[in-house]
Formats: sequence, C-alpha cells, structure tokens
Amino acid sequence: MSAVVLVGAGPRASGILERLGANASGLFDGPLEVHLVDPFPAGAGRVWRHEQSPLLRMNSMAEDVTVFTDSSVTCAGPIRPGPSLAHWAASCLSGVALAPEVRAELAAMGPTSFPSRRVQSAYLKWFHERAVSSLPDGSSVTTHATKVVRITGSAQVRQRVWLADRAEPLVADVVVLVLGHLDTVVAPEHRELADHAAAHGLTYLPPGYTADADLSVVPAGADVVVRGMGLAFVDLAVLLGEGRGGRFVRDDGVLRYVPSGREPRLHVGSRRGAPYHSKTGYRLRGEPPGPPRFFVASRLPARPGGLDFRRDVWPLMAKEIAYGHYRELFTGHPSRVREPWEAFSARFAELDWDSDEMRALVRDSVPAEADRLDLDRLDRPLDGVRFPSSDAFQEFLRAHVTADVARRSDRAFSADLGAFLALLGVYGQFAALSATGRLRGEDGWWHGFFSSIASGPPPDRLEELVALSRAGVVRFLGADVWVRAEDGVFVAGSPSVPSHVVRATGLIEARLPVHTLAHTADPLLRSMAAAGDVTDVDGLVLVDPSDSRVVDATGTPHARRFAVGPYTTRKAYAAFARPGTDAPNFRQNDEVAREVLHFLAAAAGRAGESVA
Repeated sequence: MSAVVLVGAGPRASGILERLGANASGLFDGPLEVHLVDPFPAGAGRVWRHEQSPLLRMNSMAEDVTVFTDSSVTCAGPIRPGPSLAHWAASCLSGVALAPEVRAELAAMGPTSFPSRRVQSAYLKWFHERAVSSLPDGSSVTTHATKVVRITGSAQVRQRVWLADRAEPLVADVVVLVLGHLDTVVAPEHRELADHAAAHGLTYLPPGYTADADLSVVPAGADVVVRGMGLAFVDLAVLLGEGRGGRFVRDDGVLRYVPSGREPRLHVGSRRGAPYHSKTGYRLRGEPPGPPRFFVASRLPARPGGLDFRRDVWPLMAKEIAYGHYRELFTGHPSRVREPWEAFSARFAELDWDSDEMRALVRDSVPAEADRLDLDRLDRPLDGVRFPSSDAFQEFLRAHVTADVARRSDRAFSADLGAFLALLGVYGQFAALSATGRLRGEDGWWHGFFSSIASGPPPDRLEELVALSRAGVVRFLGADVWVRAEDGVFVAGSPSVPSHVVRATGLIEARLPVHTLAHTADPLLRSMAAAGDVTDVDGLVLVDPSDSRVVDATGTPHARRFAVGPYTTRKAYAAFARPGTDAPNFRQNDEVAREVLHFLAAAAGRAGESVA
C-alpha cells in the first residue's frame, strides 16, 4: 500500500486529505496508508482546538467561512462543494457529536454571527472526518500525537520519518509538511527583557499565541505595558478582563465594563497606535466584484534584478483596492458621485495610481471626502498627530474606534466592503507573485497592512475595548511605541503623547513570533536545515513554485517531499476561505494532492523499491 505522511494535522492537512480523495479516481488505483503527525487534535490543530477559552471568537462571520472548493476555484481537480460554516450550522448537524455548549451556540447562531473558536473547531473536525471518509476504499488513516524530528532518504527511495516518541520510523512514499504557524527560539532582545524581568521580580511574556500563554503570572492591579494592537491583543484584553470575572452591561445604549478587581492595567501601543479596523457588518449594494484587473501576478513584466515592491508592485495593488472601493461607491450609491461608473472607470484605468491626474479624477468625481479612499490614513491614522496629555489621547482614540465601528456597521459606507473584497483578490495575487521569487524589497509591511484592514475583530469586540478604556483597564499609549528596561521596571512611551511616560512592572508582547528558518524552534525544520535538505530564502523554506516540492541546498526539488504554509516561499496563510473567492490555499491543496497522486501512481509501477 502506498504511504503518505502529513507532518501537521490541522485544517490545512484536512484540505489536502480532501483533495487526495477528490482526485484519486483516475490518477491513482489503490488504497492509501496515511499518517498524520501533530501534537494537537486532527482537523482543528493548534489554533482551532476545542480546548481553549469559550470567550475566544473568530473574526469572520459564519457565512464567510468555508473549507470546500466551489465554482470560483480554478484547479485541475474536481470541484466538491460543501456547506459554509453558517449552512452547516443550519442544516448539517444531524448525527454530529457536539459538546452541549457548542450545540447551544450553533442553535443561536446566524449567518452574520462571529462564532466562537470552539464552534469553528467542531466544523473543522466534521470536515476532517468527511475528508478521511473520501479517501479510496481500503485506505487507512493513523494519527500520532507527537512531533516529527527528522526525515531521511534520498529522492530515489522511500522516506523514513522519525517521531519524537518512538524508536522506529514511519516509512512513506511521500511526505507533506503542513506545519502551520510555528514557534521560534527566543530572540536576543526578548531574552534580555526576560532576564531584566527575572532580576527585578517583573512579569514578561514574549511574542506567542495568546491562547497558549500562561496569563496567571500577570498580577491583578499591576501596570503592564502591551506591545501590539492586533488580534493577539484583542484576545489578551478578553482573557484578562471578562476572563477574570469582569462583565459588560449596557446603560442607555452605552456599553460599560464592570471590573472584577482582578484585572491588571494594560498600557497598550504599537507601530500603528490604533487597533485593527472593525469587520464590516453589511453586504454589497452595487455590482459584484470581478477578478483582479490591474494587479495580476502572471502579467507583471520581467525586470532585471526582480520587481521592487514599492516601485513596481504596490502602485498596482493600491489601484486594484481603490477600484473595488469606487466600483461599489459608484454602482451602489450613484447619488453620491458626479458621473456614471462607466465614464469614471474608463478614465481610472488609464491613469497611474499615484499621479496628480488620478487625485484630480477622484476629487472631481467624488464630492465627499468621507467617500474617498485614503490608504495612507487607513494604515497610519496617527501620523503627524500629537496630543498634550494622555487623557486627551484616550478621548481621541476612543472616538476614533467608535467612529470606525459605526462606519463599518453602516451600509451607506459599503464602499469599504468593496475595498475589502478587492484586498482579498490582491492577497491571492501577491501570494502567487511571492512564490515566483521575483519580488524584492517587501519587509512584511504588506501583511500588516492587509491584516489591519481585512482581518480586524468583530465590531462588538472594539466596542468592548472602548468600554475597557473608559473603565481604566486599558490605556492607549500611541503610535511608534518605545519600551526600555531600566531602573528595575519597564518604561514606555510614544511620540503621539510626548509628555507621557509609563513605568510598569510587566511587559507583554501581544504579537505572534516572526518565524524564520534560522530561528525556528521546530525540530524537523532545524534538522532539515542542518542536513542541507532545505534552502533559506529570506527566512522562508524554498519550495518549487510550480508544485510546492521542497528545494534542498543544491537547488534541487526533492521528488518525495512537499511543503505548504506560511513558513514557505509559497505562503498561503488561511486554511479556510470566504466562499466564491478562488482562494489560493484551495488551489495549492489541489495542486499538491494531484502531484502526490501522480508520483504514487508512477512509483507503484516500479518494482523493488528499497527503504533508505
């Protein structure tokens, strides 16, 4: 029986299993022996496992989550549609084993609800079981709750996959690395901060996954600096507030936080100085979006030395995002513009994004400044703004967040959703461009920009943040926050409020670790790097852009080893997607599954293969 080992058993691995089952007919004749290796539960994996706080939620609406291919997905394999999370909750629960609290939440959930991660865990587990059952008759799937520490074997022989908890290796024809988000070794900066904390009896938590952090070490009533205002911070505020017994009440329509007395005081800042933008709560009113028009990876010209991000790429990305914004404004709200969409779009297509002519076109055609897209202001709302006191800044940022929630809950501003949907298309094209190795000069800014606009929290989470601020549990520091370890404490401030400095007994890095191959904590990647079995490209594992095979230090793709995920040069972060968006992860899953099956079919025709 042909054997496949998937190193990682989260939702991305389930997606590859589903594609193996969907493509097996016609490509491979026979059953498969599949081994899944992951210390976390199969299907849900680390991020979506059931065993985490029920207070933690998704930042996507139930109707915007699917793990199934649909008619939008451009792949060689068969399309096998299935229910979104919302449709699954409404009509597919018969016979599904669920925890009582999850079933109760599902019963109350609607298409536009933002479900708990426990609900998503149940959906992913169900999908995983369905993917397993789709494999060819006679197939077996075995899970191993451990880690892979080493793989040996040349491309000419079957692979030995060594596990942390057993002496004998698994033997496989093909290995697929589906490692997901990974930990890193502690960086020197964070080690120094941890040493300072240990020497002075302070609290320090380095970058990590909030759901995994031991927050019991954070004392009640302590002043704690928090670096980061993205989703990791939102989770942190939830767990250190409501998770410690606080509660939210609504008085005359205003949300108020009632402390338990067990909360610390969180002084939070970041590069941007403001939390991620709220998720929208409405649907489009105008024309539906089409495929990308201006930023298409395959159409970008060849340049000696590659494509520079700021010079060659970002202007096309920005133009694509703006096109989505204005298409919805002109076709969904024609009374707010001065000319028909056809005339505006024709002129828009002719002009360079960052040109005086483009700015004049927008100014003349869109009377209200609130209807014009300002990407710089969306990214850096505090640039050039200074405040005389911390109290003045608290009032400003609470008003800023409240206005953002109101705008993203008001369908009069559905042009923001048009920009959001265009962002999703741009994201997929950017992933395709990155995989080619032609891109130069992108230092990670794009992913942060995308996340701040497209991956923000549900609106009620930001309303809760404002309530926590009014209650004094959260204090905002500002943009370009700085932190120093000195005088036995952590000292922090921001240029946004030059006169304000905080002296704190704790510091929490509310952000994910930046994974690089040179600093990975994953034992398998460390061993592969030491053996020359991988190539490091800007901290990422180099894979062949055509099929995701792992490229070794000599530049040769290994015929039996594949890798997918954010740690590779073909990084596609999401394991699931919004329906109808031709998601790059679905396309890649299909491509890898088909390559695996082609290889297994060819190998099965060769007799007498030896084990390395």
